[in-house]
Amino acid sequence: MNTNDHDTFLMSGNEAIARGAYEAGAWMGVGYPGTPSTETLESFSSYEDIYAEWAPNEKVAVEVAIGACMGGVRSFCTMKHVGVNVAADPIFTSAYTGVNAGMVILAADDPGIYSSQNEQDSHFYALATRIPMLDPSDSQEAHDFMKEAFELSERFDTPFFIRSSVRISHTKSNVACGPRVEVEQKTYEKNPGKWVMMPANAKKRRKDADARHEQLVEFAEGCELNREEYRDTSIGIICTGAVYEYVREALPDASTFKLGLSYPLPPQRLAAFAARCDTVYVIEEASTYLSQQVTAAGVQTDQFVRPLPPDDEMTPRIIRESFGLPVPDYLEFDGTIPPRPPAMCPGCPHRLVYNELHRLKAIVTGDIGCYTLGALPPLSAVDSCVDMGASFSMAHGLELAKEHLVEG
Repeated sequence: MNTNDHDTFLMSGNEAIARGAYEAGAWMGVGYPGTPSTETLESFSSYEDIYAEWAPNEKVAVEVAIGACMGGVRSFCTMKHVGVNVAADPIFTSAYTGVNAGMVILAADDPGIYSSQNEQDSHFYALATRIPMLDPSDSQEAHDFMKEAFELSERFDTPFFIRSSVRISHTKSNVACGPRVEVEQKTYEKNPGKWVMMPANAKKRRKDADARHEQLVEFAEGCELNREEYRDTSIGIICTGAVYEYVREALPDASTFKLGLSYPLPPQRLAAFAARCDTVYVIEEASTYLSQQVTAAGVQTDQFVRPLPPDDEMTPRIIRESFGLPVPDYLEFDGTIPPRPPAMCPGCPHRLVYNELHRLKAIVTGDIGCYTLGALPPLSAVDSCVDMGASFSMAHGLELAKEHLVEG
């Protein structure tokens, strides 16, 4: 989708991230499809004067992006949260090598498990790798943060994460667009001390990463990506991402500390915010990352009247209930509507295969994708689905176990 400069458009978070990358002068976009991230690269590919491609998996996507940034062009790669697991190997080491041109990694989380095999929080990858992470709360911020991420990546010589969740990725809001900034390609210079991570070089780059982390904490203390909003200071809420929008709806009078830079955190600013509020709470969905890190920063938080649920998406109703506050009347689902589970498309060739496997009573170790629907009635032909590529390896292990049973 090509847009005119300085126009405002209704965009999903995914579209806004793509637009932000385009305006920032990114040339390379690469990724592996997976809800809720998929539309980001699809949208980026619609622009002119860029290059976009799907990779065979997320690990390869990150490696392609590293190579592109090493070669001097701004690059970004896209994946969902479980894809970050696949790409962890190059991501961890990229924190040591740093960048030449800016590089950004989209990690699209799926709280509520709408289209995934697990529920995880990619903030923990930022913590483990010590790669900084930005957390937009709407489409405009998704656009703006993406542009900022490339500048910060080059400033601090490190890749940047930008994290979305299913609500940020797919919810649409107005985005003020700007012109593309053509960024001059940086010169590649041979530098094995930076790019060849054999142990002797990695030891030195680890120290560089330590020094950079301290610089990023100092930056977090003053950056405008983090924002204190003082209202009624009897309640102070620390939050990030889509949860900020839920908090504003549920508790419109509460003071908030909105963390746009969700890693690393700014300990001094958090302490100052807590000192101005009578009570301080951390609200996050399906995770304990933020509450752990706020506590580690020396900020004491208060207990909810009703603990937040450990899983699923956050909602304004859940937030109000956690404070013991009344909630608006709403209708409970009475269960009278028959369930409509997803089904394979009419004419899908997998139907015939699964029907025959079901007839044979075969044990089928499945894989990720729409063909996992073969586990549902009436086909009922898939017995496992763990992760991408697990079908062959799990079948091998299962077969070995069966042989062991026979031999025993």
